[in-house]
Amino acid sequence: MRLRFVLPLVAFFALVGLLWVGLSLDPRALPSPLIGREAPQFDLPELRDPETRFASTEMLGKPALLNVWASWCVTCRQEHPMLAELRRAGVPVYGLNYKDTRSDALRFLAQFGDPYDAIGFDESGLVGIDWGVYATPETFLMDRHGMIRFKHIGMITPEIIENEILPLYRKLEAES
Repeated sequence: MRLRFVLPLVAFFALVGLLWVGLSLDPRALPSPLIGREAPQFDLPELRDPETRFASTEMLGKPALLNVWASWCVTCRQEHPMLAELRRAGVPVYGLNYKDTRSDALRFLAQFGDPYDAIGFDESGLVGIDWGVYATPETFLMDRHGMIRFKHIGMITPEIIENEILPLYRKLEAES
């Protein structure tokens, strides 16, 4: 008889404990299976010039940042000045325009500025899938060998630049 009351009580506290732990986790701190692995290869039309190609191999030889963005992404608009700040700090910034139209993306760049060294036009989103992208913006930092060393989901803030991206970039740059 006593077990009949104790068992539901134990189950209740176990469920509360699991929910407590789950709510305390940062949803942006999702582990990426790509960290420490070679970045997926791609060869895409360059957004600004469809006759030109942008291949992932162009990011080799120095640490580089790849930002996945779209003109329809409200957060990407808010994040855009941070990419310009990274570029002013000497970080090579590349873009992957994800599931967008060329005309909308070009209008976005004309309105907000263009901090990118090159931009791959991933209209179908297939390259984004290879990179594990499920939302925009997402940002990756690679070493000179093309190994992914950092991934951030969501908007890059000044704190993330100062405390995470720039220190890691400088460390990777010193390894070169």
